[in-house]
Amino acid sequence: MATQRFTKHNAAIIQTGVALLKARNADALLVLLDGSTDWKRIAEIASEVEKPIIVAVDSPDDLEGASEAGLKALALNKEKAPLLERLQHALLEAAADEFIRTNGEIVAVYSGFHQGRLDSISHLQLDERMRRLTTRDLQMLESRVPLPTIKAVIDLAAQIGREGREGKPVGTLFVVGDTRKVLEHSNDSGVDPFRGYNRKSRNLLDAKVQDDAKEIAQLDGAFVVGSDAVIERSRQMLEVSHEDLTMTKGLGARHWAAAAISRKTKAISVVVSQSTGTVRLYQDGHLVMRIEPMDKAVTWQEFAFEPPSSNQAES
Repeated sequence: MATQRFTKHNAAIIQTGVALLKARNADALLVLLDGSTDWKRIAEIASEVEKPIIVAVDSPDDLEGASEAGLKALALNKEKAPLLERLQHALLEAAADEFIRTNGEIVAVYSGFHQGRLDSISHLQLDERMRRLTTRDLQMLESRVPLPTIKAVIDLAAQIGREGREGKPVGTLFVVGDTRKVLEHSNDSGVDPFRGYNRKSRNLLDAKVQDDAKEIAQLDGAFVVGSDAVIERSRQMLEVSHEDLTMTKGLGARHWAAAAISRKTKAISVVVSQSTGTVRLYQDGHLVMRIEPMDKAVTWQEFAFEPPSSNQAES
């Protein structure tokens, strides 16, 4: 279990975050940590505000006792990810769990320079464009595809849309669920790099498989993903009729194919736009969700605050 010492310095930074939370009348305080800490002390520092205090770490094991202390606990599973990605993921998870509004104001406290030492505070004005799956949305989609699978695919698609690959924008398509019928309308567009690998080596719940998929996403064709998150085929060309579909002007062939296959089958299509990085979900031939790249949806504002004195924190 990873731990983060609750020092006088860290206590003072959290107090500063609480002060900023009150000054801005923001919706919540997010404390992004590198491991377990003294959850009760954080709760005590924030006891003067009646706003959600969200604590986010990478491992669920490190959150033991956080909820009991009255904190909103988030496990990110992003241990090796860059800071910005961990922070973005924490905000998205908090919105998905309805801890925060998707267009609210959040104060975030985190270690920007030295691991284990809280040293940075940001005030974030969230935008409706960062909207991710709400609980209601997830319940709707879960009726056809299990929640862990659709979350894994959407997270991967959002990363591809935000980061591209090696600095270049990448567009791709994932067709999830109803695999047998989807494959009836699919043909190879080239050599499938996943062919011949065992199921474990094709499961998108594995971070290494996600990295492999990012590389293959640069090639033509769609990923066909089973309900268990296993990639059944990649580089697939979809042969489905586009007749009677209504689409937003300007969307290309990949989006038309995504909508058409979701109408023809019970699958959910997840498309990444190469031009904008926007992720769109199609079900029954209709657009049911749009997720904008997270880094375009957060406005960072710097505030100068004098840390309050702390006589109660441990050294």
